[in-house]
Amino acid sequence: MRRRSFLGSAAATAALPRFAVGQQTSVLRVIPHANLSLLDPIFTTALISVNHGWAIYDTLFGITSRFEPRPQMAEGYTISDDGRTYIIKLRDGLKFHNGEPVRAQDAAPSLARWAKRDSLGVTLNGFVDTWGVQDDKTVKITLKQKLPMFLPALAAGGASTPFVVPEHVAKSDPFKQNTETIGSGPLKFVRSEFVPGSLVVYEKNKDYVPRNEPADWTSGGKVMHFDRVEWKVIPDAATASAAIQNGEVDWYEQVHPDLVAPLRKNPSIEIGSANPTGFNAVLRFNHLHPPFNNVAVRRAVMMAVSQDDYMSAITGNDHTAYRACLSMLPCGTKFARETGGPLMQGNIDKARAMLAAAGYKGEKVVVISPSDFPTIGPLGEVTHDILTKIGMNVEFVSTDWGTVTQRRASREPVEKGGWSVVHTWYPSNIGATPVEQFFIRGLGPSGWFGWYGDAETERLVQEWLVAQDAATAQSAADAVQARAFDQVPIVPLGQFQIRTARRKNIQGQIEGFGAYMWNIRRV
Repeated sequence: MRRRSFLGSAAATAALPRFAVGQQTSVLRVIPHANLSLLDPIFTTALISVNHGWAIYDTLFGITSRFEPRPQMAEGYTISDDGRTYIIKLRDGLKFHNGEPVRAQDAAPSLARWAKRDSLGVTLNGFVDTWGVQDDKTVKITLKQKLPMFLPALAAGGASTPFVVPEHVAKSDPFKQNTETIGSGPLKFVRSEFVPGSLVVYEKNKDYVPRNEPADWTSGGKVMHFDRVEWKVIPDAATASAAIQNGEVDWYEQVHPDLVAPLRKNPSIEIGSANPTGFNAVLRFNHLHPPFNNVAVRRAVMMAVSQDDYMSAITGNDHTAYRACLSMLPCGTKFARETGGPLMQGNIDKARAMLAAAGYKGEKVVVISPSDFPTIGPLGEVTHDILTKIGMNVEFVSTDWGTVTQRRASREPVEKGGWSVVHTWYPSNIGATPVEQFFIRGLGPSGWFGWYGDAETERLVQEWLVAQDAATAQSAADAVQARAFDQVPIVPLGQFQIRTARRKNIQGQIEGFGAYMWNIRRV
């Protein structure tokens, strides 16, 4: 072994200032973007559950705003000369909320559990010989071949994040929800005060030892300046807006689009971005059952889609808050190619003819949509209108987001409580490459809800992974996107911004790809 990198070592950080943990006895009150219904951020990709994970868990590596991996729970690491062996040493002072020390025996299987569930993790897992342990403080991972993106992938995660959990949880079935909430992160979940649909409470983890570096996205010193954090679930947008204007809450995580302009006029409120990289909205089919197990039917729906209709619906018709993006990868990222225009004409008549030619027999289509999620719910309403216009037998089911996330996990046909179409969005930063864009991966049963399976897509993704030069990588990425536009695992609906609002006496908030509770202070 030779030392390739040892970020975060004592030598590297000696000159950095130490951060004093705030001593205020105070409460940060937040309106989250959705109800927290699932407590296991590996079992689901719902952002609210991932944000819950950022509060109570920690990761071996973090990612900076420059997309650089940095040790987080790790003190440092080495990589063997052949690039196949990673030795990762845990830093001192790591404890779970129950007082037990964090060991390599917790960290290694935590990575393995994530890698069996997350689409990006599944791909990495194919390159891993062992998620091993050298001793209590040292994780040893061996790969079958060199994979330059391995460490950045561990740091950034995919749709879900490789949080470190206790060993017995890490060794549990990743396809069954874990309901334990013992982490080692900067906050503790207060189960006794948890009221689903109303209130989520966290308390400061006084045993948490922050790193000695400035916080930068999910890396650096996660310093808590509040002793208590309360998520107040307020589905009604007008009530939420009144709450932040009256000072009843400090932070409104995702502002209803219609309320951004009025809130800008309040001198006590600052408008920011929920994610500087933006978000990409998608229409997802259930590929297991008719009618969307028929690619020709999926192509007919794609022909009917006009992205402007969807984007206007979720941005309050604010044309400065979105752009059309006729690519399967997020526009503005390295591998994106806007080649979908001829296939997405917003042409209802042409789509109706294509549907008839596809042999659609009037099978029932169930669109499940959240009534309490202003940047997703309207997408379902637009799709319901489109499908009705092209002649499909549509049932529109509007429920709360928690119910949607539970129902979309069902693989049953619609007659037994299943679904046909669901909508969501993903942060643009986590879908920028063929391996990360989990919606178009062909992983089948181990893939994202809808369970699109396509061996050819996976072959092309592997070509991208092992590409040795930029031209070969771009060619493979182009082929993946061309295959996606041909097979239609999803319909891309556009790229947009979600605004956040906070009281101006709340400072230090880190705008990244999640709602981070650390570094925030009241002034």
